[in-house]
Amino acid sequence: MMQTLRTLIVDDEPLAIERLQILAGQQDGVSLVGTASDGASALRMVDALAPDLVLCDIAMPDLNGLAVAAALDKLDNPPAVVFVTAFDQYAVAAFDVAAVDYLLKPVSPDRLSRALGRVREWRSADRAPKQKSKWITEFWVQNRGEMLRIDAAQVDLIEAERDYMRLHVGGRSWLIHQTIKSLEARMDPDQFMRIHRSKMIRRGGIVGLKHHGDGAWSVDLGEGGIHRIGRTYLHDVKAIMHA
Repeated sequence: MMQTLRTLIVDDEPLAIERLQILAGQQDGVSLVGTASDGASALRMVDALAPDLVLCDIAMPDLNGLAVAAALDKLDNPPAVVFVTAFDQYAVAAFDVAAVDYLLKPVSPDRLSRALGRVREWRSADRAPKQKSKWITEFWVQNRGEMLRIDAAQVDLIEAERDYMRLHVGGRSWLIHQTIKSLEARMDPDQFMRIHRSKMIRRGGIVGLKHHGDGAWSVDLGEGGIHRIGRTYLHDVKAIMHA
């Protein structure tokens, strides 16, 4: 029997709440227990109603969706949180609050159905308390109108493109709204290293280092290509040969 998900909808836009109510009502195994139009109300309703799932907007005044999710994450038995937002620039922040899924408005019935499936898997999994890493272990990336979860360990190369970063995974790539400086501070230095003012690489993807004879060096990432090492970072990169 399909697990019924007691669901709370949180959004500061009445039309957005109405649309999600309709979409949720079309799904099997969803019981709507209430709606909230701001973050503070959402926390009070979670305390009173103990829902299984919170469908939560992010960009709300005062207490936004990220703050709501962070507060819920501290509960002994937190509900699953699925973000429903018009913006994709929270891709890194979503990691910090352990969102189960990240939906972009307007949400399609099929995409909501997949999110509900992930919530049921999340609720049935063993979620014993564990030490949370201070490093980024996953990314949410936009792909054809939806957000996908990318394991950081699969990323080979990260390149800056103005105010965005391009994540290269095998032969594919995705953009996230983040600066290289802020991202570098969140990546595990045992796994990733900066090689240029605009590039970071996964250490495990290094095939070799190439010397060009003019004092310049490049790092060979195999199928990921050859990338010039900036002089500022050359000492640290060459140090891996003696690690």
